[in-house]
Amino acid sequence: MKTIYDFSVQDKKQNEVSLRQYEGQVLLVVNTASRCGFTPQYEALEAMYARLHKRGFEILDFPCNQFGQQAPESDEELTQFCQLNYGTQFPQFRKVEVNGEQAIPLFKWLKEQKGFEGFDEDNQLTPILNEMLSKADSDFASKPDIKWNFTKFLIDREGKVVKRFEPTHNMADVEREVEKLL
Repeated sequence: MKTIYDFSVQDKKQNEVSLRQYEGQVLLVVNTASRCGFTPQYEALEAMYARLHKRGFEILDFPCNQFGQQAPESDEELTQFCQLNYGTQFPQFRKVEVNGEQAIPLFKWLKEQKGFEGFDEDNQLTPILNEMLSKADSDFASKPDIKWNFTKFLIDREGKVVKRFEPTHNMADVEREVEKLL
């Protein structure tokens, strides 16, 4: 059975990076964007990273421009944006596609491990997302595809996907789930 350690991704300079280097750590893999309503989640992600990194926690940031063209900048511009506006210190990789034929193998695997289970009903953006997505595909909820930016996958120390969090999920709950694995 595959684990996240079986994958390689590209850094911003298009160098191959084996995810085996993160073996034994708790990981949160996130597809992100700079011009999204969820972009302020970078603040919570960085705060969580600062608190938990020394305990074996890592965030792997994958910018994606597939949802409303909300990450149009170059890889370097995206990194500068995140560092200047949110002080991010966690690794940010090359911009990727997470759905469709051009989706990178890592995200194909992540979606196979944990499919879409719905948006958080307590989030005010849930009705908007549900309406928008159902207009594009009335069967969207039954498909494992990433629905929007800031979808997160929690990986345990053995490299297995244990949870998927949609962008509407409360970040305090995400952090509690991370803490359980540390």
